[in-house]
Parts: sequence; C-alpha cells; structure tokens
Amino acid sequence: MSEHSHGHTETHLPRLAVALSITLAVLLAEVVGAIVTGSLALVVDAGHMLTDAAGLGLALFAARLIAQPATARRTWGWARAEVLSATAQAAVLLAVGLFVFVEGVGRLIHPPEIESGPLLVFGVVALVGSVASIAVLAGSRSASFNLRAAFLEVLNDAFGAVAVIVAAIVIGLTGWTRVDAVVAILIGLLILPRAFVLLRETVSVLLESTPPGIDLADVRRHLLELPHVRAVHDLHASLVSSSLPVLTAHVVIEDECFSDGQAPEVLDALQACVAQHFPVSFEHSTFQLEPARHGAHEPDTHA
Repeated sequence: MSEHSHGHTETHLPRLAVALSITLAVLLAEVVGAIVTGSLALVVDAGHMLTDAAGLGLALFAARLIAQPATARRTWGWARAEVLSATAQAAVLLAVGLFVFVEGVGRLIHPPEIESGPLLVFGVVALVGSVASIAVLAGSRSASFNLRAAFLEVLNDAFGAVAVIVAAIVIGLTGWTRVDAVVAILIGLLILPRAFVLLRETVSVLLESTPPGIDLADVRRHLLELPHVRAVHDLHASLVSSSLPVLTAHVVIEDECFSDGQAPEVLDALQACVAQHFPVSFEHSTFQLEPARHGAHEPDTHA
C-alpha cells in the first residue's frame, strides 16, 4: 500500500535565467580579459565562472525536466536529472581545480609579465556582474534546492572577483606578479572543497544511501510505537533527487486488523509518522502491511 502525492515545486525559472545571462556575460568579459592581460587569476576565475554558468544552466535544464510528468516508463519522471547533472559538474570542478594548482605552481616559479590596469578593470566587471546575480537570487535563495545552489555559485564568483581585484592592486603597487599565481591558487581552494562535497552528495544519492540526518533505528522505533504494529523489517530510505526522499518498509501488524477494518487506519498512521516526525519529510512512503503469519513466507527478510 502506498501514497504518492507529487507537490508543486516553484522553480523560479526567470530568476535562474537572469542569473545565467549575467554569468555568461561576465564569463565572456573574463575570457577577453585573460587573453589581454595574460593573468592566470583571470583564467582560473573564468574557469570558475564557466562551471558556475554550467551549474546554473543545468539547474534550469533540470528544473524544466523535473516539471515533466511521470510516465509508465519513467515512474519518477526526470527527478534524477539534477543528480546526474550535478555529478557532471563536480567532475568539471575537479578538473579546473587540478589545473589551477599545476599551472599556479609553474607560474610561481616563472612568473609572466601582467598588466595590472586591465586586470583591475576586468576584475571590477566580474565583481559587478556577480553582485547583480546575487541581488537577483538573494530574495528567493531558500525557495528551492536549485536556487540555494545557484546562490552559492554566484557568491563564490564574487569572492573570486575580489581576489582578482586584490591581485591587480598588489601588482600595480609593488610589481610582484607572483601574486597572480597565489590568488589563482586561493580561488582554486574555493573550487576543490565544493567539488568534493558535491561529488560525495551526488554519489551518495546514486548509491541510494540513507538521506543525511535520518537514523533508521529511530524511524523503526517510532513506527513500532504506533498502535497494532508488532514488527518492522526491510526498512529502506533513499533519495530519488535532492528534494525527493522515499521510504519503504514491511510492517507486521496484528492479525485482527485485517478482519476488523483497522488496516487502513494503521497505514494512515504510518504515513503520517514518517511525513511529520523526522528532519526529512517522507511524503513518498510505501508500506507493505503483513499479518504475523506472513513471516513464514519471507525467509530472507532484512533488518
């Protein structure tokens, strides 16, 4: 017996589209700036901006896919699209971070000539664009997973732009061009941890791990406290996507519940329990109700 009630998810597509447009414009400016100035910091920040633009683009694409209805072939619709796209983004982030450290070390040893004036100009352009994207997304950053992730992306862009500006000022005042490589490596330090965290989270979802913050022993204890429930086995919890947790379990109830009509009430109580009592609300729960004698037919039950 199961309950599937797909709620409406507000995706705020216009906000994401505006933020993506701004990010792409800044990315183009930084690519031009990197060519003009020869700055590794701008190259790295442009790479950072590219991954963020990809992230915003994937967020838009995933939001559109997620809005598609489920079908007999895809019973969860396209909910996994965001997980797959985020995994791809993490791989790109790791590649960019690796490039930063390899190229940064090389430039520390052999620093190139860099013009501080153009570098400062392009750094300011990047900062203005990042602040504009932050302003677009700030008001609704808690409305959905996509918007929270997008807001973090543009916030990191702003930090990268500030770092480029600092490098330009230091080069202009002191002539120490190695600061460009130092700043590039610092920007890389913003990229790698995010990449590892993102990869860990997406792989965890793909492996159908228990959602963060959920203790299945605690879930089992709550279920066993409900009237007429005698045992719980084959209890599983996982994520279809970041915002779609699911839970399944076999629940042994008193035999008379199947004859006196109380089984539907027990099912309602089970679903209300997992939807309300835990940090993750399992709105999609599936319970198989079993009489005690049914255990003889399931020799391979799991905890």
